[in-house]
Amino acid sequence: MVPEKASLTARVIGRVQGVGFRYFTERVAEEIGLAGYVMNRSDGSVEVMAEGERSTLEQLLEHLKQGPSGARVERVEESWGPYTGRFMSFSVRFGR
Repeated sequence: MVPEKASLTARVIGRVQGVGFRYFTERVAEEIGLAGYVMNRSDGSVEVMAEGERSTLEQLLEHLKQGPSGARVERVEESWGPYTGRFMSFSVRFGR
């Protein structure tokens, strides 16, 4: 059976900026073999876009719901889409 590939866009809401959330997400994504990015948004949330095997993306989602020790995640809004292959690695982006 061929693993199903997909893309995940997640918006993490709570105390998630200034607590190392982006670097936590980058480390987890790299360890489990996902590509994409994480970045702070101007509204105080963190945006994550990742692609890979759906089961691996679901693992990332569980980590996002917990966050690093200094974070307080209130909720994670997720949306799923088709795999595009547009990312070669996982990175922290700056902006918005």
